[in-house]
Amino acid sequence: MKTAIVDGDILAYRIGYGCNDYSEGIAIKKLSQFLEELVYINTNCDDAIGYLTGKTNFRDDIAVTQKYKGHRKQEKPRHLNILREYMIKSWDFEVQEGQEADDAIGIKAYEMDEKECVICTIDKDLDNIRGWHYNFHHNTLYYISEQEAIKHFYKQLLTGDRTDNIRGLEGIGNKKAEKILKGLTKEKELYKAVLEKYDNNKEYLLEQGRLLWIRKKKNQLWKLPKL
Repeated sequence: MKTAIVDGDILAYRIGYGCNDYSEGIAIKKLSQFLEELVYINTNCDDAIGYLTGKTNFRDDIAVTQKYKGHRKQEKPRHLNILREYMIKSWDFEVQEGQEADDAIGIKAYEMDEKECVICTIDKDLDNIRGWHYNFHHNTLYYISEQEAIKHFYKQLLTGDRTDNIRGLEGIGNKKAEKILKGLTKEKELYKAVLEKYDNNKEYLLEQGRLLWIRKKKNQLWKLPKL
């Protein structure tokens, strides 16, 4: 028995934007076909669990430097609400309040045996979670180890996340971050290297870390490791 853990937020927007010029019925049909193919064919799963983000998010209170996702002004898809409603009613997707769909996905992935589930998304933030992943844009199935997941998180601490308006450190992109962390495998080594780049500003680092961290347990908040 294998379960697809699906990022409903991505699907609602992806299918929604693609069907802006079509009727509500066609949009729902497209989403239905996409989900069935995703779950039963592409990931070869027997069942699906899915999550959607609600109206409240703990990150809104944590973001002090700048507003979390504050720069997002793009118009929402015309059929967004009906697509969300379809996933809730027809696929039993759960709406998350107080946290994001990403957090629920991370928590569920750590509750399950990693051989029994596949995380389905195109969001690179979820590479912070160990286990099997399926990117439905590139049609690729890949595995993230615990060590790789932690290193990805520390890389994000350096680069930030422009999509979510998380600043990170100015002037550090992917290549520079990889160079800074090259050869480091243990979390304490990664933390020490990142803290140095933050000029030992633990308060700012903690804010960025808590914004970027994808939960692995309920109500979890990232803490600065002890050196």
